[in-house]
Amino acid sequence: MHIMEGYLPAAHAVGWGVVSAPFVIYGARRIVTLVREKPEVKLLMAASGAYVFVLSALKIPSVTGSCSHPTGTGLAASLFGPTVTTVLGAIVLLFQALLLAHGGLTTLGANIFSMAIVGPFVAYGLFKGITGAGFSGAVAIFVAATLGDLATYVTTSLQLALAFPDPVSGMTGAAAKFLGIFAVTRVPLAISEGLLTVIVFNLLQRYSRGELNALNIFSAKA
Repeated sequence: MHIMEGYLPAAHAVGWGVVSAPFVIYGARRIVTLVREKPEVKLLMAASGAYVFVLSALKIPSVTGSCSHPTGTGLAASLFGPTVTTVLGAIVLLFQALLLAHGGLTTLGANIFSMAIVGPFVAYGLFKGITGAGFSGAVAIFVAATLGDLATYVTTSLQLALAFPDPVSGMTGAAAKFLGIFAVTRVPLAISEGLLTVIVFNLLQRYSRGELNALNIFSAKA
């Protein structure tokens, strides 16, 4: 993920920023409301953001102009919802661009869209759907973290294909190439992230049960 600084054409950089901005604004308002109504979850929210920062900072060189790494957003999305996670992810991406030269300011909008919008929405939908169907939280968090991670990389592949279509086969051919290369590194990383997130989630059930209940994490069926 993390498309590097200056890699996208200017129109694409601006376009992804415009698309991502409403999600960030709404998520910020959602955080204000959530903290006001349930101040006891502030520490858990901060820990979820730290989880995103640490995992997404573990960059592994991948396709030219990008890198592969876990995203960590599946946990936050399952606990707080996708729009709150959008803000946490945006903050992480901004700090990484400024302090770690990981990603960039011109590509911030594109990176937010893939890692902090698409991934969290997929993860949240899967978590709610699976727990609502009566499966355990551990199963739901594994699937959410794993497939939310993969959804981020599918989105990044499509963003790169849109910006750099193949001279012969166009965007379709470029997307096939980017997806093919990403799949080699992403699947084992996504599964590893899913397993790690299950461990973290189980610890939260043991030591932060009150905060999880405040967030209505567990449905009646689950």
